[in-house]
Amino acid sequence: MTVERVQTGLRIEKRILKVLKAVAEYHDLSLGDLLEGIVLHAFEGKCAFGPQSLQRIQTLKRVYDLDLDATASHQLVEP
Repeated sequence: MTVERVQTGLRIEKRILKVLKAVAEYHDLSLGDLLEGIVLHAFEGKCAFGPQSLQRIQTLKRVYDLDLDATASHQLVEP
C-alpha cells in the first residue's frame, strides 16, 4: 500500500524510547514502522504484540529500568 510519510519531531520519555528501539530492532523494523503498527492496532482496540513479544518487552523494561505502566499515561511531567 502506497502512503505519504512525514518527518516529525517527537518528544518521548527516554526509557520508553529505549525499549521501543530495542523492540523494533528485535523485529527487524524501523522505529517508525513499529510505531505505525502499534497505533494501527490500537485504533482497532487490539494489542500489537503476541505473548512472546510481550514477554520480551517485560525483559527490556527491566533492562532499561522502565517502571512506568498505562496508569502513568497523561500524567508524566518534566522538571
